[in-house]
Amino acid sequence: MESPANVDETERLLASGDYVAERGLATAVFLSLRLERPLLLEGEAGVGKTELAKVLASTLGRALIRLQCYEGLDVAAALYEWNYARQMMEIRLAEVGDRPSRSKLAEDVFSRRFLIERPLLEALRLHQGSPPVLLIDELDRADEPFEAFLLEVLSEFQVTIPELGVVSAEQPPIVVITSNRTREIHDALRRRCFYRWIGYPSEEQELEILRARYPSGAEHLGREVVAFVQRLRHLDLFKRPGIAETIDWCRALAALGVKGLELDVVHETIGTLLKYQDDIDRVRGNVAERVLAEVNRAAPCREPPPDA
Repeated sequence: MESPANVDETERLLASGDYVAERGLATAVFLSLRLERPLLLEGEAGVGKTELAKVLASTLGRALIRLQCYEGLDVAAALYEWNYARQMMEIRLAEVGDRPSRSKLAEDVFSRRFLIERPLLEALRLHQGSPPVLLIDELDRADEPFEAFLLEVLSEFQVTIPELGVVSAEQPPIVVITSNRTREIHDALRRRCFYRWIGYPSEEQELEILRARYPSGAEHLGREVVAFVQRLRHLDLFKRPGIAETIDWCRALAALGVKGLELDVVHETIGTLLKYQDDIDRVRGNVAERVLAEVNRAAPCREPPPDA
């Protein structure tokens, strides 16, 4: 599929993949696609940064190549490494057969057929005739030297392999970089990217996302879940629930046959929504009761349950 021609088409493209994007995010995505620049997305965990790359790959019909970052990530894991076992076998076979010249043997064992591609190198070649979507996920978890290594890749869409020389992309991949801001990303990398912060959605936006991602869910229950989660995010929690947790909680409640939120149900299922015991202890009891009361006070403007 061709890239969208304008921002409106970009919104429709994302919507076709059940991704609800506000106008500013759709604009950033469009410009990234049109001008072939990486897109750096920052925001809290669970707000849809990684999902955006997945949706772009699926709706555009592109291969998705994901590089999950972590502390200690190095070039061998991110770019390439040589298949040493096959190289040694080739050398042994050469020793027992016709002996080629040392230069010829060295040239042969350091050819592309002995190269193991890792995500960054893999993203520089076409996949079924089209450049892939390269997702560099949670870059803030990687070490700063690795971030510096990325500069050549993101500015020129090429890498240098000492034994082979420069490997350049025939067409630049679509690059999406995510960060949860556990540390700051350096200015040199930011300059090479378009930037967008993805925050928590408004109540109506989150309800729209829930409808798109869980269309079989009950409308009344979905409204109560979203209203409850929205109020939880105003609390001083170690990890506020993201959109993914909202969807998971709604699915879990529906699986239990819950028609509407009650205090006992909240206590029994809160581990689906909150993932740290300190947060669970803080919410249980009076806090959950108060938040649920606020949700119920707003209930008159909401639709009643089907069996009411």
